[in-house]
Formats: sequence, C-alpha cells, structure tokens
Amino acid sequence: MSEPQIAVVTGGSRGIGRAIAVELAAHGYQIVITYKTNDEAAAETLRLIREAGGSGEAVKFDVGNAAEAEGAMNDLLGRLERIDVLVNNAGVTADGLFLMMPRRDWDAVIDTTLHGFYNMTKPVLRKMLRRKSGSIVSLSSVSALVGNRGQANYAAAKAGLIAASRVLSSEVARLGIRVNVVAPGPIDTEMIRDAPVENIKQMIPMGRIGRPEEVAKVVRFLCSDDASYITGQVISVNGGMI
Repeated sequence: MSEPQIAVVTGGSRGIGRAIAVELAAHGYQIVITYKTNDEAAAETLRLIREAGGSGEAVKFDVGNAAEAEGAMNDLLGRLERIDVLVNNAGVTADGLFLMMPRRDWDAVIDTTLHGFYNMTKPVLRKMLRRKSGSIVSLSSVSALVGNRGQANYAAAKAGLIAASRVLSSEVARLGIRVNVVAPGPIDTEMIRDAPVENIKQMIPMGRIGRPEEVAKVVRFLCSDDASYITGQVISVNGGMI
C-alpha cells in the first residue's frame, strides 16, 4: 500500500483553511495545518480531520514572519520525507479607506498573504523539486479581480498572489510542479460575519453566500491528478458574482 500524500495548509485552524484540510483528509491526504494564535480552533480542525478518516498535525507560527517561518519550516521539512501539496490559505483583513489606512494595517495584510506566500512556497518548492512533482494552490479573492472600496491592502495582496503564481507556474511546469489559484467570492466564514450579507447577496446571481466546502472541493481537485494538465490558472468560486 502506497504512503499517503502529505498536504500543508496554512491558516488551517478555521474557515476555508479548515474546510480544505478536512476535504483533503477525507481523500487520503496526511495533513499539516499551520496557524498563528488560536490553539482551540486548531485542535478542533485536527478533530475534524480525524473524524474524516485522516491524520494530521498542527504547527503554530506566523507565516508572515520570515524568521518564525524559516525555523518552523526547517523543522517540518527535516521531519517529512516529502510534501506533495501546499495550500497558501493564510490571510487577514484590515479594511479601511486608503487615505485613512495606517501603515500597520497595510503591512499586516501584505505580510500574512504575500510575504507568507514567499516564506512558505520557497522552502516547500525545494522539497518538491527533488521529487519533480507537487501542486501549489494559493487562495486569492474576487477582491483581487474587482476594486472593492476600502480594501486596497487586501486587493493588492491577493492580486500579488495571482501574479506571483502565474510567474512561478511558468518557471516550474517542466519540472512536474503545478501552480494554481482559487479566488473565492463571499464565503460564509468569520471574515464576513460583520459584513452587510443581505446586500452582498443581491450582487450574486445565485442569490446566496458560498460555503467553505464549495471552495475546498475546487482546491482538492487542483491538488489531484485529475488536474494534471492545469497550471497557471485562476478559478473564481463566486456564484456568478463576476
């Protein structure tokens, strides 16, 4: 019996990251989630992974902090013989009009999303190159594709993920590694709990907010061999919003 594939999911303690971790676990992956602060939420994700029939571990560090990420990844990569999948999901919001936006809010969003992509992808990619196989999926947002008022920092970070992923996909395609992006629309997570949901629904042709599991299934497809000829793509899961 072959060994299970190993997937690393950043920001996996809740929301879309949790749904992705559980979805991959249900399809036979061994899961490593990263998280920054919430021990209880991370433990709950691990419980759901086991309930789905999988196994996993949680590693606590800030993906946006270069020193923390380097230390954690050196330890992780030293212990794991292989990493087959990396899902760059970690992200934060700090919305506000650009002229009123303090530097700390700009930096917080860019650090977690875009610097986090660099801090995680580079070491994992080196591991994948030795095996000449792997799939990297990053979570962007419809905010990267349209100009949502009050989200200059978030849109910049998420658009940066798209650009970086497209470039990276062209650099590693011949080496057996695929790089893709999923850009969700409004999804029922804590991130939009304070948003005017009824108003948002009116902007969506399907007339509803998406579920984390609907994003997770697309990510799982892109991670799988069923997507073996797909790389450099952006798939938006948004109910027809754009």
